[in-house]
Amino acid sequence: MSEKESSFSIKNWSQDDQPREKLRDKGKAVLSDAELVAIIIGSGSRNESALDLSKRILASVDNNLNQLGKLSLTQLMAFKGIGEAKAISIAAAMELGRRRRGEEALERKQISSSSSVFELMQPIIGELPHEEFWIIYLNNSNKVIQKQQLSKGGITGTLVDVRLVLKTALEFGAVGLILAHNHPSGTLKPSEADKQITQKLKKAGESLDIKVLDHIIVTEKAYFSFADDNLL
Repeated sequence: MSEKESSFSIKNWSQDDQPREKLRDKGKAVLSDAELVAIIIGSGSRNESALDLSKRILASVDNNLNQLGKLSLTQLMAFKGIGEAKAISIAAAMELGRRRRGEEALERKQISSSSSVFELMQPIIGELPHEEFWIIYLNNSNKVIQKQQLSKGGITGTLVDVRLVLKTALEFGAVGLILAHNHPSGTLKPSEADKQITQKLKKAGESLDIKVLDHIIVTEKAYFSFADDNLL
């Protein structure tokens, strides 16, 4: 690499201009979008710094990060100085940002009624051709911390790992649980196995002050709530 080419590497920028050091010393919030992208790609091309290349890429999408996240690897590689490795790094960073937004939206979701559980779970399990059993973990404000699939296929009491459910609840700091599963047949009547699972988890959670708040049976267009029907 020539002296001219190497001068465009981030490590050769002046201390005040190095985005990595700027992030370390002043915090990530002070960096511009272009500086953050420059950290991701590390270096520019022979005649263009990583920061200038990042500014050019962002300008092509009107400095809109959502639009940047939609660019394909081929579109990213169309920029001189962006090879496959750098394109993949940008795409990976954008995907992490997208997933984080999804998790933040999930954290803000508050469960206020059985209908809000149905709204949360129907898009996930309401139209499946097979049964899935999910646990929704809540904090003390009834906000969703996490939701996880526990089993897939036919539901029997033996498929529910109570220890795993409670271990996960403790790891998340959850104080409430909502059980949810679907009935592909469309029937909303709980089976004996459904009732047994509910009582099994309810009893197990009591010793840890973790409450089972509801068990929702979801179909394509409707739901059944154990809590609403006083089955808890």
